[in-house]
Amino acid sequence: MARSAIRPTTPADAPALAALMAEVGLRPNSEPAHLDWKYWRERPDWPGPRSFVMARGDEILAHAAFIPGACLVCGPGSRAQGSHAQGSPTQRVRTRHVIDWAARSTATGAGVSLMKYLGQGTDALLAIGGSAQTRQLLPHLGFRAAGKAGCFVRTLHPLRILTRSQYPAVKLLPRLARSAYWKMRAPSGYGDDWRAHHIGPGELPAFEAVLPTPRLGLAVFERSAGLFRYALECPIATMGLYALEKAGQVRGYFLLAFALRQARLADCWIDSDDPAQWSALIQCAAATASEHPDAAELAAWASDEPMAQRLRECGFHERDELPVKVLAARNPELTESMLRVQMLDNDAAYRHPGRNEFWA
Repeated sequence: MARSAIRPTTPADAPALAALMAEVGLRPNSEPAHLDWKYWRERPDWPGPRSFVMARGDEILAHAAFIPGACLVCGPGSRAQGSHAQGSPTQRVRTRHVIDWAARSTATGAGVSLMKYLGQGTDALLAIGGSAQTRQLLPHLGFRAAGKAGCFVRTLHPLRILTRSQYPAVKLLPRLARSAYWKMRAPSGYGDDWRAHHIGPGELPAFEAVLPTPRLGLAVFERSAGLFRYALECPIATMGLYALEKAGQVRGYFLLAFALRQARLADCWIDSDDPAQWSALIQCAAATASEHPDAAELAAWASDEPMAQRLRECGFHERDELPVKVLAARNPELTESMLRVQMLDNDAAYRHPGRNEFWA
């Protein structure tokens, strides 16, 4: 009998991967173009393979892919000026968020072995949410709690929820009434001196000065022009990147993803600790998303209380909570600092089951 071995996948594996995930009940976006972008499309910020299988001969026993990233953490030698970290060091912790993790029921231990293999090539593994079975398994693999991500939503156009979704028809009218009420109560406007404009791929280097930076007690995930260029090519959910300006100066940005009729605030940052300016960013994002011809609502994450508070002030309502866990034996600072995660840090920015997943 052939021995099992771990290897990178290739596009020739696409039919077998889709069949495996369907067999175990996963419903990731598995059309050929979707798998190509997730697993094999070249990323300027990551040169290596991102999808692996454990196989025995031609039989695939388990699969796991990952989203590469890096977490920026203020080191113990940093000092504060306001809440910004000054001086050195700022630690850069390489991370991988595992997605599309599946194993045949007959292949005992194959999925765990594959997860451990992926952990060997990075500083830390990141897990946000996941199935009930995955959440039960992660602590046994050594994952530790690193906070929670609140799932927030703001209604944009209530009547647009009148379409096929995961909810039964009997709940449609109560949800419509609630959405209309939330829409009526949400604030509008963000000041005449703020404006947002769409950024094309050729303009990406222009706003690198306002990419996320860590604060004392707050770790952030690294962003780059290469990462955004890759995200804007997503075939699963259309994405748009916007620069936020005040008085002609770029102060921040936000990335919107449009998954059917749900808009998602996939990522955002502003170079400020002023709550009013963060609220202006969120209001600009909501106004921009509202202009999309299909968007019924805007979804967002908040894994720290300041961001959660700004979302509430801007008319968002919390609907769920996802555990954030990390496996980082050599980097305990990831669980000691508040970890700001965004939808862009895993597949929540674009993942959908082919029907609307309204949160309102």
